[in-house]
Amino acid sequence: MNWITINSEEEVDQIAKSADYSIIYKHSPRCMTSLMAYRQLKSEVNAASDVKIPIYIVDVIQNRKESLAIASSFGIGHESPQILVVKNGECIYDASHEDISLRDSLAALN
Repeated sequence: MNWITINSEEEVDQIAKSADYSIIYKHSPRCMTSLMAYRQLKSEVNAASDVKIPIYIVDVIQNRKESLAIASSFGIGHESPQILVVKNGECIYDASHEDISLRDSLAALN
């Protein structure tokens, strides 16, 4: 799995239009909880090299418009940190704060 940074609302639109699974992680570099969740998630992603689902990351401070577009596009409340699993323009799983886990996110695929 490779991290893909979301830098535009068009990228959010492309994810929403995709029929494939995608994982989006919303991260705040100013928040200690977000930093801890990111460290744990990064470790899990590095260990899951066989998983071929794209994982996107958005900095909710630098890319506020994109972060809000994610909440709007997928009909979820904005939180940070937050992880979403999306497919066919729908959020099929989301978790925030200490509940963020790649394992739980991948379990939502079945």
